[in-house]
Amino acid sequence: MDLKKSQGGSKPLEGLTVVEIGHSVAAPYAGLVLSDLGAEVIKVENPKAGDTARGWGPPFWDNDASLFHALNRGKKGLAVDLGDSQQASALKRLILGRADVVIQNLRAGAVDAYGLGAEALRREKPELIYCDLSAFGGGGPLADKPGYDPLMQAFGGLMSVTGEGRGRPPVRVGVSIVDMGAGMWAVIGILASLFERASSKRGSIVQTSLFETALAWMAVPMAAYQASGELRPPYGSGTAEIVPYQCFMTRDGWLMIAVGSDGLFSKFSAALGCPDWAADPRFATNGNRVANRDVLLPMIEDIVRHQPLTDLMERLDAVGVPNAPLQTIDQVAAHPQTQELGIVQTGPKKALPLMGLPLSFDGTRPALKWPTPALGEHNSQFLKKDD
Repeated sequence: MDLKKSQGGSKPLEGLTVVEIGHSVAAPYAGLVLSDLGAEVIKVENPKAGDTARGWGPPFWDNDASLFHALNRGKKGLAVDLGDSQQASALKRLILGRADVVIQNLRAGAVDAYGLGAEALRREKPELIYCDLSAFGGGGPLADKPGYDPLMQAFGGLMSVTGEGRGRPPVRVGVSIVDMGAGMWAVIGILASLFERASSKRGSIVQTSLFETALAWMAVPMAAYQASGELRPPYGSGTAEIVPYQCFMTRDGWLMIAVGSDGLFSKFSAALGCPDWAADPRFATNGNRVANRDVLLPMIEDIVRHQPLTDLMERLDAVGVPNAPLQTIDQVAAHPQTQELGIVQTGPKKALPLMGLPLSFDGTRPALKWPTPALGEHNSQFLKKDD
């Protein structure tokens, strides 16, 4: 890895080579982040069908699902039959000769059967950083069980705190928050290992999993349970710890209102024309408001539902009470704030406009490098048959 080009600019990982033996969302998202940060990411797929996410549509763009483009832009693409010893050997030579990092999220034990596991590769290349991204983690009774994002949202407890409760069906977070979170933890572990390798000259095995990621998202509910022994229900758009801190229906749309302190509640009450609420002992402190949410929230709802959305936003903005309208995706894309940030990026060759990284370096956001690779597009560039 040559870090001479990595100083400053918007490509801090330029010179790093990553081999991604991944599919679906988690490992591809980790590869995407590293690629956008400047690394050369070489994606390995099954030559017969490719990453299953290529078919997760409609909608499609150039024959692949938009979801696949969102997670795999800017990578190089290889098609490798790992069951073919010659092709597996060629991939191994590529890793040993060129890779700084390997990311894999195949089923438990699969890569070991092909000679591409962490221990085997690091015996021959100790400086290699190998990220093993599994479903349930490296040990325990469920270590060999497959897993997907919605399974982990259920098993890890997220669905128990998401939704409306009161006998309503469970609700999944509408994006793959566990998959993408696991990809982010993979990147954090890889970057930490790169930092350590700079002095030790040795790599490491980074392990994370979907289940551990789901548990990490549950840090606050778990702390509440450990402290109280109570299982608190979900509160829809609200939260168990703060009141009022949720969406309210105005005359013409939903408005999220976040009253995160007693001082803000005083301003909020005055803006609604009810300044006496702030002095009411039932509502004077957040703890009391939480205890009396079933009294306070209907009072707020009765006032807010008659207010025009824009008028109420302006009144709350004037006194510094945080609020935001519930926007649909088209509204988000068109909003001047989104446009000003330039985070929805159009790549070269009329690529599908895609969400960039939420990071900038010296005022520059990493740019899209090139469109999503076709299946096996770069085989001739990276793979050579046995002599």
